[in-house]
Amino acid sequence: MALMTAKEYIESLRKLNTRVYMFGEKIDNWVDHPMIRPSINCVAMTYALAQNPEYEDLMTATSNLTGRKVNRFAHLHQSTEDLVKKVKMQRLLGQKTASCFQRCVGMDAFNAVYSTTYEIDEKYGTSYHENFKNFLIMVQDNDLTVDGAMTDPKGDRSKAPHQQSDPDMFVHVVERRDDGIVVCGAKVHQTGSINSHWHIFMPTIAMGEADKDWAVSFACPTDAEGMYMIYGRQSCDTRKMEESQGCIDVGNAKFGGQETLVVLDHVFIPNEYIFLNGEYEFAGMMVERFAGYHRQSYGGCKVGVGDVVIGAAALAAEYNGVEKASHIKDKLIEMTHLNETLYSCGIACSCEGCPTKAGNYQIDLLLANVCKQNITRFPYEIVRLAEDIAGGLMVTMPSEADFNSDTVVGRNGETIGEICNKYFAGRDDVSTEDRQRIMRFLENMCLGAAAVGYRTESMHGAGSPQAQRIMIARQGNIQGKKQLAKDIAGIK
Repeated sequence: MALMTAKEYIESLRKLNTRVYMFGEKIDNWVDHPMIRPSINCVAMTYALAQNPEYEDLMTATSNLTGRKVNRFAHLHQSTEDLVKKVKMQRLLGQKTASCFQRCVGMDAFNAVYSTTYEIDEKYGTSYHENFKNFLIMVQDNDLTVDGAMTDPKGDRSKAPHQQSDPDMFVHVVERRDDGIVVCGAKVHQTGSINSHWHIFMPTIAMGEADKDWAVSFACPTDAEGMYMIYGRQSCDTRKMEESQGCIDVGNAKFGGQETLVVLDHVFIPNEYIFLNGEYEFAGMMVERFAGYHRQSYGGCKVGVGDVVIGAAALAAEYNGVEKASHIKDKLIEMTHLNETLYSCGIACSCEGCPTKAGNYQIDLLLANVCKQNITRFPYEIVRLAEDIAGGLMVTMPSEADFNSDTVVGRNGETIGEICNKYFAGRDDVSTEDRQRIMRFLENMCLGAAAVGYRTESMHGAGSPQAQRIMIARQGNIQGKKQLAKDIAGIK
């Protein structure tokens, strides 16, 4: 099958029997639901750009498994050049959507599971690597979107999986059969889960022998029997459902992110889709490799979104008539400096990548964790400066309905709409509506639903800040640095 178009992707979702719940009710037509559709549009952009000759080099690659052309989101990195192109692709999509486009977790899972299964088979003679290769060929040939599911609810975080009072706090095997396994549990904060054709499930922490039933990785279709999803709330999310004359109050009406709780209620997984089943000592390897790839990803996607935030702040300054003020120029320079520093980290960990035993390339883990540690900080400062430049109107402006209202309130017959358009005007050569649009857009990026995919996700996505600091401590080679100092200082 050739690469899907954006339209074909959206239509392919309609063929799935995905079970989605929101506000306590089942959503039958979730593809067209106003709160969900913007996130589907984001994923559709990954298909649309792959069809555009201008972006073909970034958006597509040649599969090492089949030799056929595939979407880069389904590709196994074959060089440091591939790793760099991944980051550039993610920045491009951030610029095009100003949101989370949701396919990164699947791509990062592919590369982590591919190399880890190779090493499991090497030790135990299992067939997990062959299982995974066959699965990925199916994904590539059908141009599917796959969600990478790692984060478990965890319950009491002071306890290991086998110590939890409720074993479902981590996804685990409840039955082993000749033809496969039955699993229970859940994954939380799942980005793009509803919008995916398939899911890859992975462990979320390193495990000991007592946790072997929880050391499991597998793939299953998104509409598998016993699997369902509960949609997560986002700030200002119901604005997308308001019946108004337009969509200005939404901010970014076309694109958006998506997070869900994914529940596995006795889901059967056939043997051919199992990639880890009790080999507990490899759980940590899979986690660390996925986390490394995903922390690299943030040096691309969040930078692309940052580009749009910077542009919106510059427009707000222009519409306010203060674009020539020296402090405004300096703030835009600082925002650009922070954003490009993040990009530099994403490129650096890619350029310093190396091949795994399986042959695909992984990033430099230390630099990837440094990249993500910076991501937990710099977008917050970028957003703070954007709010500073925009001014208080960003969060105090009346609704779009007020700007369009024909209710008379003035002594001379002025309507609410006329009053709003009069007093919220900026420069004479900029319409009040344009100023209104950029303020709502910035509100959405800084505080609203989009902030979930930019600001807050920058903090907690791909692991909390402390998770990166633990990896930096492991990878930082303090002993080697001490030896350097000893050698120069003459200490034996």
